[in-house]
Amino acid sequence: MKRIILSAIAIVALAFSTQVYAQKNPMVGGAAMYATKDIVDNAVNSKDHTTLVAAVKAAGLVETLKGAGPFTVFAPTNAAFDKLPAGTVATLLKPENKAALTKVLTYHVVAGKWTAADIDKAIKKGKGKAEISTVQGGKLWAWMEGKKLMLKDEKGGSATVTIANVMQKNGVIHVIDSVLMPK
Repeated sequence: MKRIILSAIAIVALAFSTQVYAQKNPMVGGAAMYATKDIVDNAVNSKDHTTLVAAVKAAGLVETLKGAGPFTVFAPTNAAFDKLPAGTVATLLKPENKAALTKVLTYHVVAGKWTAADIDKAIKKGKGKAEISTVQGGKLWAWMEGKKLMLKDEKGGSATVTIANVMQKNGVIHVIDSVLMPK
């Protein structure tokens, strides 16, 4: 009986340590995200964020997002960019559209480190909805649908946070399933 109890305790301890490790270095796009790396250094390793990384490079935002921050980034996946009308991404990536691309990308960035708990606290304080100011100068609105954290943009589109609290040395990333659009 003692052996069974000790085995059960060992299994629980192993499961707990694995869970803590997974939270500390969550997998995003098939790559571990390390809290010791910055937003850009982690994002370039995610196979689900190659479009976002290309856009950040085209907009000239690499050095900014490698900076001290802290920043909160709502990071659309490749599939999120694929939801945009055909040709939108290719058009935004053209050098002559750098200002428009920068506007869209900086709309996904919030100054400061906003964890899911911080956003939830703001939602509760706002009686079910929180207004969040982006570094682009626009607004996002956050609310909960059951256990899902949702965001609404200025054009009425919405995104779901699919992976929250991906900690970075200069902020936090929340992976989202749609591209948010400013006015």
